[in-house]
Amino acid sequence: MSAKGKTMYTLTSSQKMMIFVLSMSLYGLSNMFTELIPSFRLGPVELSVEYFAFIPLTLCMLFHPFYAAVGAALGEVIFGELMLGQFGGLGELEKFLTFSFAMYVAGRLVRDPQSRAQVGTAAMTGVVIHQLCSSLVDIGKVWIGVEEFEAVPGLAESVVLAEGVGFLNDVLFSGILFALLPTLYLVPRLYGKIEPLLGIKPRAKTDRYEAAGVVSPKLVAGGIALALIAFGAEALSETDWNFGEWDSGFADRLGNGAIWLSIAAAAVVAVAVLLLMRAKKTRNGPKDPKGVPYA
Repeated sequence: MSAKGKTMYTLTSSQKMMIFVLSMSLYGLSNMFTELIPSFRLGPVELSVEYFAFIPLTLCMLFHPFYAAVGAALGEVIFGELMLGQFGGLGELEKFLTFSFAMYVAGRLVRDPQSRAQVGTAAMTGVVIHQLCSSLVDIGKVWIGVEEFEAVPGLAESVVLAEGVGFLNDVLFSGILFALLPTLYLVPRLYGKIEPLLGIKPRAKTDRYEAAGVVSPKLVAGGIALALIAFGAEALSETDWNFGEWDSGFADRLGNGAIWLSIAAAAVVAVAVLLLMRAKKTRNGPKDPKGVPYA
């Protein structure tokens, strides 16, 4: 404990791995279900479920945000790409970096998981960061000429309007319905109940992560660096330098069957992790009346 009475939030290697795999499998499972949900068009606006962001948001706010965020981003790649027999090459790096960083920041913003104000603000902040980064990357690709944009032929500036509409749609539709509202409901109710399953004591308001501060210069600099790397990777993915891209045709041959296969694989991993968590809890038992302490 520090001089200010703040306890450092620490986890064992097995706890970190458990959080990582749980986030990876649960978000990978949910990401496959979004592929089965049809989109709806209201005039020029297309309403579609972008993602079930409440799953990684909830895990990032209750546990260590780094391992939950990276696990969720990797789960999308494994169960949403590799299990379907396809991989987008460098283009996948942009999704991985922007999504994991956005979820990490959202988790870091929550000091008290029982505070609905903090949870709601953090949830929308995470969605806005991710969608804003994705929109800026798409705009940058058109402006530097590595990708065509046909909304207004010859007018690259029109991409700003199109991306702006898409940004608002994703934030106001998917962001509110499938990120904000479920996260506001789940985080306060799961707090203190799910952590002991992993042998972790629910973190208190005074607990702090290894890095100092919520919005520190190191975090801002890291975010800028990741954004530049993500843009460079996405730009290269539109050129002949997009190495690592492959498609086995597996998804085309099986259709929705490939999606259900990926869902089954993610479900098996998630259930295995949950059963292991339950077995560990039963074997170890509670350590104190207030919950299981940190390792």
